[in-house]
Amino acid sequence: MTHPEFPLTEDLIYLNHAAVAPWPKRTSAAVIQFAEQNTRYGSHFYPDWLKKETELRQQLQVLLNATSLNDVALVKNTSEALSFVAYGLDWRSGDNIVSSSEEFPSNRLPWQSLAKFGVEFRQTDLNTGESPEQALFSRVDSNTRLLTISSIQFATGLRMDLDKIGAFCKRHDILFCIDAIQSLGAVQFDVQACQADFVMADGHKWLFGPEGLGVFYATPSARDQLSLTQYGWHMMKDTHNYENRPWEVHPTARRFECGSPNMLGIHALSASLSLLLETGMDVIESLVIENSNYLVEAIKKNDQLVLLSRQRDHLKSGIVTFRHQHRSNALLYNDLQANGVVCAIRGDGIRLSPHFYNTTEEIQRALDIVSHSK
Repeated sequence: MTHPEFPLTEDLIYLNHAAVAPWPKRTSAAVIQFAEQNTRYGSHFYPDWLKKETELRQQLQVLLNATSLNDVALVKNTSEALSFVAYGLDWRSGDNIVSSSEEFPSNRLPWQSLAKFGVEFRQTDLNTGESPEQALFSRVDSNTRLLTISSIQFATGLRMDLDKIGAFCKRHDILFCIDAIQSLGAVQFDVQACQADFVMADGHKWLFGPEGLGVFYATPSARDQLSLTQYGWHMMKDTHNYENRPWEVHPTARRFECGSPNMLGIHALSASLSLLLETGMDVIESLVIENSNYLVEAIKKNDQLVLLSRQRDHLKSGIVTFRHQHRSNALLYNDLQANGVVCAIRGDGIRLSPHFYNTTEEIQRALDIVSHSK
């Protein structure tokens, strides 16, 4: 049965939420309403828009389980937030950063670019050691300043034990940075439990939002370690005192928002998050994992397919990647796309990423297309 918030065309099976997700119906309605209001009234209702901005921060605070609204900034994307950290910290020649060899470029390029300051970026093979977490820990030494990792690896769906990593970082006085783009909206996330210093994510994947708007979380002690790399009117303490001379940096995470807010994106993302919060992240995670389990078991039973994802019993995600024994990824991908299955080529295989509203019937139809691909 089609979910009322996702009236996708009937000939489409959308299994690509780890890339760009479709909008819920309410999000489309919110954008239309905002556009019509702009057309008829201009900025007359700007005070209401500011209330919506605050509401979005509150929604993100809940999703992150942040202790304070002051720790949440609205940013353009994950890459911008990662760059805030990479170029905000006072690096010393000889410092190193520990990460994995599976990271998306957004969580690799900013750190690699610090080589000009004598900072080493250590990429760890997560397949070595007794666990992926231990593989990371084995590369840490007395010069490690920061550990940065994706909460869920984009290509394999490997979900990291963030609480274990966070506890390790705290014991060794290492900053902990998390790219949470494949977690937020798909599984429950808790910045307090994992003791993260920095967390960032875009809104256009599992959160069902538009591209061009994301979240950046930083604890007070962590954000105070960051020198600012962007400046503008919006990051002043007294934001609307335009003759503010001299001026002070905003004491909260708002200091990372240098210019005018993306009000269109704010209205859209807030509408999308309302669906997630109404449904409940516990319910959503359960359904996402149920769908990924269905995929994993079906792939294991098909002798034509090879499962590439690394799912651990206690840490599962919504990403399942596989390859065909006799068909190239490109040909299989083209077959799936031609038959209305929206997916992606990632991690040497075909990546499927169903959300909570996808049905087992849809997933089975997609698997049937895989089985009949020639």
